[in-house]
Amino acid sequence: MASDFVDESQVHVKGGNGGAGAVSFRREAHVSRGGPDGGDGGQGGSVYLEATTNLASLLSFVDHPHRRAGDGGHGGGKKRHGRNGADLVVPVPVGTIARHHNGDVLADLTSDGDRYLAAAGGKGGRGNARFLSNRLRAPAFAEQAELGEEQWLSLELELMADVALVGFPNAGKSTLVSRISAAKPKIADYPFTTLEPHLGVVRVGGMSRQDADAVEFVVADIPGLIEGASEGRGLGHKFLRHVERARVLLILADLGEDEGRLPSEQVPVLLEELRRHRPELLERPRLVIGSRADRRPVHSGGMPGLRPDQAGDELASPGGLDLEISAVTGAGLPQLLGRLATLVEKARAEAPLPRQATVVHRPEPEGVTVNREGSVFVVAGRQAARAVAVSDLTNPDALEHVHRRLKRVGVDRALTRAGARDGDTVRIGELSFTYESER
Repeated sequence: MASDFVDESQVHVKGGNGGAGAVSFRREAHVSRGGPDGGDGGQGGSVYLEATTNLASLLSFVDHPHRRAGDGGHGGGKKRHGRNGADLVVPVPVGTIARHHNGDVLADLTSDGDRYLAAAGGKGGRGNARFLSNRLRAPAFAEQAELGEEQWLSLELELMADVALVGFPNAGKSTLVSRISAAKPKIADYPFTTLEPHLGVVRVGGMSRQDADAVEFVVADIPGLIEGASEGRGLGHKFLRHVERARVLLILADLGEDEGRLPSEQVPVLLEELRRHRPELLERPRLVIGSRADRRPVHSGGMPGLRPDQAGDELASPGGLDLEISAVTGAGLPQLLGRLATLVEKARAEAPLPRQATVVHRPEPEGVTVNREGSVFVVAGRQAARAVAVSDLTNPDALEHVHRRLKRVGVDRALTRAGARDGDTVRIGELSFTYESER
């Protein structure tokens, strides 16, 4: 059966295309020469990613990765403007990171309602009524529509939790989460039962949600780590990623015999994997506990709960235990929750969640650039592309308008600096021209 939790996916976002401007002239009785009345095209809709607490996975993008906003309507006669295309808001789980295909972070959506403009809609073209002037009394051209932006984005989900449970497989993490919250992860007595993270909301103190002394926090059941996880063994990187945002780390050392390691051996290995993955994780507040105390062996001649070679000897830091619990019997759980609530409250007061929302804006540079491809000079830039986007370049008035606009945005200067000479081919978008200098 396929998992219903997905923490990595891709999405293709496409802004709506703008509508084309209209070329139209008044045609009424008793009006022999009606002026231009072509309306503007509508704006294309934009695609936004918006973080929401109503989602906990990127599953919806697996089979349906394409998201497109609405197109703008075309302009019409009698100065009728086209309708604007509808924006599309794509919900993603809180904690989603959007990356460019080259790996750069574009948006880090860490709070409910955070929104990122993923693909802007295209601008609508202006109708011929917009070009009426004392110099041009009957413009017979209009602007074409601008295409909406489109791109592929890589989405990664990093769980937003106050407390992250870290331990070896089968250390009792899922059982603990099921006992202290309403979460119901799959539980069984064999390694790697948990193959996906689970979140549980824990409430400590107070009789109702309105009680001022009640503390609520989110606990993440992270799948068990193995030695070498930080180097990619098993699914190490996928699991460790979900620890990064946690305010508090709860390290579980298995007191049962199944793991085959002493608690004093387990804890240093777990901390080392965290350090190798992200050294600053060791600076987070943490609680080290012994789990599954109900399965701890009692050896004759030694202290209860300690291996024979550990009798009479406290576990040394970093392998020392702050507390021993049993999620099955409930032993130690009240003390654990109290200490976790104190740590979480203190961490919340001192600092917000690690890696707060960071949105990297990369607006398209203003102006134009010229690159040479063989014998062709290629002009790039939104302003240049908009300048040549008219309905009829064979119209002398339209051609004159394009020339004036290209000069105004600096295309002539850029071509001169790039070394263009009379007779060279210049390409702007899909159109090619023969270059002629002003001289």
